[in-house]
Amino acid sequence: MRIERAILSVSDKSGIIELAKALRAKNVEILSTGGTANHLAEAGIDVTPVASWSGAPEILGGRVKTLTPRVFGAILHDRDNHDHLGDIGRLGIPPIDLVVVNLYPFEQTIAREGVTIAEAIEQIDIGGPSMLRAAAKNYRYVLPLSDPSFYAEFLREFESGEISEDFRRRCAVAVFEKTSSYDAAIARFLGPRDVLHLELRKFQDLRYGENPQQSAAFYALSKPFEQLANAFREPAAAVIKHTNPCGVARRESVSAALRAAIDADPVSAFGGIVSTNREFDDASARAVEALFLEVIVAPSFNASALEALKRKKSLRIVVAKPWSNFEEYRSAAGGLLAQSVDRIGGRGSWNIVTRRQPDAEELDGLEFAWIVCAHVKSNAIVLTAASHSIGIGAGQMSRVDAAKVAIMKATAPTARSFAAS
Repeated sequence: MRIERAILSVSDKSGIIELAKALRAKNVEILSTGGTANHLAEAGIDVTPVASWSGAPEILGGRVKTLTPRVFGAILHDRDNHDHLGDIGRLGIPPIDLVVVNLYPFEQTIAREGVTIAEAIEQIDIGGPSMLRAAAKNYRYVLPLSDPSFYAEFLREFESGEISEDFRRRCAVAVFEKTSSYDAAIARFLGPRDVLHLELRKFQDLRYGENPQQSAAFYALSKPFEQLANAFREPAAAVIKHTNPCGVARRESVSAALRAAIDADPVSAFGGIVSTNREFDDASARAVEALFLEVIVAPSFNASALEALKRKKSLRIVVAKPWSNFEEYRSAAGGLLAQSVDRIGGRGSWNIVTRRQPDAEELDGLEFAWIVCAHVKSNAIVLTAASHSIGIGAGQMSRVDAAKVAIMKATAPTARSFAAS
């Protein structure tokens, strides 16, 4: 397929400048809307506003931008259908071959504490899903890119001169998965909770399930290895084993946090999953050089760190954005428990009942311990220093047993440590 004209309209602008520059280098006409058009123009990229191209101005404060026969005719017409070509020719509609759209951040909006229904409704995208679905329906002739994660592969194919049918089909499937999930999130937020629709994506096949003789795969809506590290503002790292953290730390750099998290329980760290909330750099790669790991998850990896990690046998590398769901799910009593995400409230909501008030450093330490504990299976007791875990007792039938496990696993003296339950 040839690409002569593209429409770009994105809320997540990651990589969009590089994509647009590559398109313009091959004389692809770029149509765009609102904030995306301004973003591209400020980068010196030649862009045509959709409103001037379609002849239909944006109205209703931007609620209607692209919902016009010219835009959708340009995307949806079957290039091999004579009747379609007759309509397009009669109306003078040139084709749109590439649709680069990601949706308003509805789920991130409703994850905010105190969000109102009115605020959430304004983040329900209409034109974006419509354009993506139109392009996905017509994927034989039009390529939909619904997420920045597709840009690199697209650019490789684009530079080669041919967009493969396999890639177009995968992008089309991704659109229908995304819009289905997007609509389900809206329905869950606005509607009654009588029916729960879930779409679980397989993260990886596992070596075994609960026991060595059981085959298994891990499907996830929310991944504990992503959640915990991203719960901290500072550079942080977590080591996860069997869905529980065995070591957690925050430091001035992600590599220092990673070393401290491993040192918190070096025995359990073997064969675990490592997660960080900053780019995985050379120093981080050196920190795990001698340790066997199953998975490393980070927002990004620099090139030299990736080269170093390639030498580790059977290691999986996962690039993951911060998790932003407003709900989480647990199997329970033969069913599924749907609950709001366990977040530690701001200090203004804390009720301090002791005669002696904790000082600022003690509050920081308590907050760290509570954040870690929120990601440990109940019953749980967590013992920490101010910025790293010391001992974690997870998933016991009583808190007494959990405390005994935490003390038994402690890698430093527990006197004057912070305890969370």
